[in-house]
Amino acid sequence: MKILVTGATGYIGKRLIPLLANENHHVVCGVRDKLRADKSYKDDEFIEVVESDFLKPETLQNIPKDIDIAFYLIHSMSNGSQDFESLEERCAVNFRNYIETTNVKQVIYLSGITNEDHLSKHLRSRKNVEDTLKSHQYALTIFKAGIIVGSGSSSFEIIRDIVEKLPFMIAPKWLNTKTQPLSVRDVLYFLSRSVGHEETYNKTYDVFGPEILTYKQMLLQFAEVRGLKRYILTVPVMTPKLSSYWLYFVTSTSYKLASALVDSMGVQIIGKASNINELLEVNPLTYKQAVQLAFEKIEQNSIVSSWKDSMISSGRLRNNLHKYINVPTFGCFKDYKERPVKDITKTIDKIWSIGGTTGWYYGTILWKIRGYIDKLFGGIGLRRGRTSQTQLDAGDALDFWRVIFADKSQQKLLLYAEMRLPGEAWLEFKIEDGLLKQTATFRPRGIWGRLYWYSVLPFHGFIFSGMINKLVDVET
Repeated sequence: MKILVTGATGYIGKRLIPLLANENHHVVCGVRDKLRADKSYKDDEFIEVVESDFLKPETLQNIPKDIDIAFYLIHSMSNGSQDFESLEERCAVNFRNYIETTNVKQVIYLSGITNEDHLSKHLRSRKNVEDTLKSHQYALTIFKAGIIVGSGSSSFEIIRDIVEKLPFMIAPKWLNTKTQPLSVRDVLYFLSRSVGHEETYNKTYDVFGPEILTYKQMLLQFAEVRGLKRYILTVPVMTPKLSSYWLYFVTSTSYKLASALVDSMGVQIIGKASNINELLEVNPLTYKQAVQLAFEKIEQNSIVSSWKDSMISSGRLRNNLHKYINVPTFGCFKDYKERPVKDITKTIDKIWSIGGTTGWYYGTILWKIRGYIDKLFGGIGLRRGRTSQTQLDAGDALDFWRVIFADKSQQKLLLYAEMRLPGEAWLEFKIEDGLLKQTATFRPRGIWGRLYWYSVLPFHGFIFSGMINKLVDVET
């Protein structure tokens, strides 16, 4: 079958695509920016990448008409826009209108469980999208999941941050909210096994794990899996705003995403039973099993996708990376250094391992202080780390940077700063003519931008020199 996957660079989409391709389906990946498409897709005869933005109907003509099945995986936890719900509705309307002109027989949508009378803003939006996607031209299959647990998922990484950093915690009362966590493996089973399955046509299913747990129980069970002893005291005095700040400072999430999560975590998420497990032969994992499986992936350095690589993890960039790939020159300050390279392969490997647990090779404490300052002023800090310890692709998060371009064959890595700055900043590593060329570029915004540059200039002298020396193994 020919299958369209929208949201192809998202957490679920990136995991679903190879699964469908391995089943010999021809997969059409709908992305807003081809730079963010996985490089491995270029060499896969079963995968095709097309640029399509569902807020821009004219771009949808790039999607072939002869597709049989379509996955609608477009949604966001960002709440920065006042008309968030109308934007999601517009995407769904544009998708439905175009898909009705194709050969699609079935649309599969991953939504959220919405069985409570009081719903968060994001769950209300998901429910509205469900109604918007209904059509007489194709069959609609809806899966509604709650908390998704897997390596790189937002819930997993946030719980990991909390558990591994805080032996004792005074936490908001929403930790007593009940939910039914489901492993990402099982989500993918439900989605992939429903392809062309006529018994699921025009049906809606809640999909969930075998246990009803509070967020507090999830934290404690996570600690058990990690062999940690943790103590949690919940208090009723934390307002949603205070809860958002608590989540923001303790974890790697942005404040906007923390606010959205707090809004959602106050709603009980309990699914309605159906025959879907038997119909698709899925036996969902327990929460502990899902956590253990996630850590197996982490230990193997085989995390396929992470919420941290989503553009909403920072709020600074949108999906179009092309805008930032041409580093400006006019009106910019630059710190340029070059060194002869002794071993190109070794230096490239070092560059591709930079950040995260590896660090920045020189002045680590100063990088950490810069991260703390960024967090204090509402930025993302260094806590996002990186998804893979050895691989980098365009669009990946890298501490408080975003990967704009990464190509080992061209021996070039370009990063864009997502920390709080009175301007814009790029950091480029490039090997040419046996030289490693390292360029930090800063385009200031107003007088504060210029003052900022001159205030950090003394640190640049030895931090950037020390870093490039370490990359080429020069003794300092």
